[in-house]
Amino acid sequence: MVRQKVRASAIDLGLSLVDQTKVVTAASELARNTLVHAGGGRARIEILQQPGGRRGMRLTFSDDGPGIPDTRLALTDGWTSGSGLGLGLSGSRRLVDEFELDSEPGRGTVVTVTKWTR
Repeated sequence: MVRQKVRASAIDLGLSLVDQTKVVTAASELARNTLVHAGGGRARIEILQQPGGRRGMRLTFSDDGPGIPDTRLALTDGWTSGSGLGLGLSGSRRLVDEFELDSEPGRGTVVTVTKWTR
């Protein structure tokens, strides 16, 4: 469902096919992390409009799960806390224009990504 809503928003925003694919892939990875590591959470899609006409979309994934003890390590390619390839967070970061990760043990996790039109 997240992939479909993000794709529809990206099309409405006018992102190129390549950028649509990037933001949908990042959203899919982040939604998967929320489900697998926290048992679920929330996803929010916002359309952004800056002065001068620049537009973009911001996706926020938040959960009340166990949190990430070492965010720097979690953003390292190949590191995984489970059985995945270890590319979810680091790969998502490469696919978007802006990436923020806020997490600590016992407090959950919030990941915010932004993709701008070109």
